[in-house]
Amino acid sequence: MVKGAERVAWRTGLAGKEAVMIAARRCRCGDTRRELPSAKAVVIGDLATMAGMRQVAEAANAVGRYDAVIHNAGVGYREPRLETGDGLEHVFAVNVLAPYLLTALIEPPARLVYLSSGMHRGGTASLADPQWERRPWNGAQAYSDSKLFDVALAFAVARRWPAVRSNALEPGWVPTRMGGPAAPDDLSLAPVTQAWLAVGDEPAATVTGGYFYHQRPREVAPAVRDAAFQDELLGYCAALTGTTLPEFAGSAGLAGPAGLAGPAGLAGPAGAAAGWSMRSRSWCRPATPSLG
Repeated sequence: MVKGAERVAWRTGLAGKEAVMIAARRCRCGDTRRELPSAKAVVIGDLATMAGMRQVAEAANAVGRYDAVIHNAGVGYREPRLETGDGLEHVFAVNVLAPYLLTALIEPPARLVYLSSGMHRGGTASLADPQWERRPWNGAQAYSDSKLFDVALAFAVARRWPAVRSNALEPGWVPTRMGGPAAPDDLSLAPVTQAWLAVGDEPAATVTGGYFYHQRPREVAPAVRDAAFQDELLGYCAALTGTTLPEFAGSAGLAGPAGLAGPAGLAGPAGAAAGWSMRSRSWCRPATPSLG
């Protein structure tokens, strides 16, 4: 299943594979069908609201279990601060909460791929004001933060679901509507690593807990590998949505990044939101956090 793909390029990356596409609006459903006529199904949904996210998950599950889910829908850094129907800041809602809730609700696939950005290295690993209610709005910082959260989510899933290969990547600064016409990177290469992580058979593509750029490992902001911060993010998203990331033990022994042994049997604690208290959407870590 693919969300938000550059559809022409995906025809090559997913050649010979059955794909389910998500179109954010009904008017784009026909475009998706024309650009990727081999798609098994097109799911239409609003990823800016929790109700819409749940509808997408329900429709996706109705199609069947997936070999891979690629979370690459998102909004960019040029937008003003907007609130969704749930009263959440929309960059956080679409870029972070949607992949979290879809991950929690869609039956776990064999592989999960999360789209991040090189801008995540400028993100702040803090949940003190994730909805930008007390700070002056800064779209670039909000976007950078959201992409840092996405990598932390990918790594948290890799740690908690050892049977699932969960990785993140940056596609480069490409000339999409989000990136702008002056972006220097090659648009045709943007989806290649996503498809490679979703369907590739070579050892480099069958790891978990990795971060990639053009099919090569790349360094990440150190905070995203902090298990306590990962659990903090999961707890915050769980409390917002009322849905915790379920336990999914599966089989262990997957390769980690750079060929290291993957996580073995690490399951998250039941009730990921335990220990959190809400103070006008401000969140603080418990004095003794539960790390699972």
